[in-house]
Amino acid sequence: MSQTSAGTEGNASYGRKPFKRSASHFADRITADGRDGWPVEAGRYRLVVSRACPWASRVLVSRRLLGLEEALSLAVTDPIQDDRSWRFTLDPDGRDPVLGIRFLHEAYDARESDYPGGVSVPAIVDVPSGKLVTNDYQRITLDLATEWTELHRPGAPDLYPEARREEIDEVVEGVYRDVNNGVYRAGFASDQQEYEQAYEGVFRRLGWVSERLRGQRYLVGDTITEADIRLFTTLVRFDAVYHGHFKCNRYKLTEDPVLWGYVRDLYQTPGFGDTVDFDHIKRHYYEVHTGINPTGIVPVGPDLSGWLTPHGREELGGRPFGDGTPPGPPPAGEEIPAVGRP
Repeated sequence: MSQTSAGTEGNASYGRKPFKRSASHFADRITADGRDGWPVEAGRYRLVVSRACPWASRVLVSRRLLGLEEALSLAVTDPIQDDRSWRFTLDPDGRDPVLGIRFLHEAYDARESDYPGGVSVPAIVDVPSGKLVTNDYQRITLDLATEWTELHRPGAPDLYPEARREEIDEVVEGVYRDVNNGVYRAGFASDQQEYEQAYEGVFRRLGWVSERLRGQRYLVGDTITEADIRLFTTLVRFDAVYHGHFKCNRYKLTEDPVLWGYVRDLYQTPGFGDTVDFDHIKRHYYEVHTGINPTGIVPVGPDLSGWLTPHGREELGGRPFGDGTPPGPPPAGEEIPAVGRP
């Protein structure tokens, strides 16, 4: 597998064979007791993301909501990969100022020099050794919520409440299969039947989600949880890339009043929209996926001005942060241009 075949969201293979996402190879966990050799420690680790990637965006949202910005530093890659993988060309001299590397694959190589797989984000790197710790995109956010609690900000929400975990797990399993991963199965389908099966799964699940959210503000309970974070990072990309680029075009999100209201509600909640960079998202998908878009032309639309319009979801009640409080503004250097501006 080439270093760029991991795409935007964890290890995956694209091409003429049916789309397949493999399990994360580096699945060590950073825990309070350090049982995998990686104890939670403020300042020790660096989170590497692409703002284009929905799986990395989950971690960005969780990190903001939990107030872990000072404890877990952030490296943002160029949204455009080359054959040497994710690169730090957004930083001075094209080198990450903390890790001192030009390409994320250098941290992978430091961990396992003969690793045969792709280089994916999100990734957490041990700063002292320069070694990759984990690229387990399914586990990282859960551990931030449950293992990093000593470093959470005062008023941080409980994103994976113990009493709701069984329901959250059930909801996110279906959302992952049919929506998060389903849009990729449709977009990278190798034949018509494969595409149509994935397409039907996407919209069947979106219909189920829409009906569920018709009478409740959030997916599970009356507060924001891991389930909302995982759905949001796909929905926020839907009209901009998945509708056209991945041929998931039965309808746009803006054409479903419930889903459009729900995703705007989250987007306008501190910690969500202030992590979204539509420019990075569009440029990555349309410029990197040359098998789908060989010209590399990035569409001008859709119009983004509607993201900040009233959504009316407050009428359903709910307490976004439970008994907690919203996060403060993004740290200096992590701000995203306001939606709708170039």
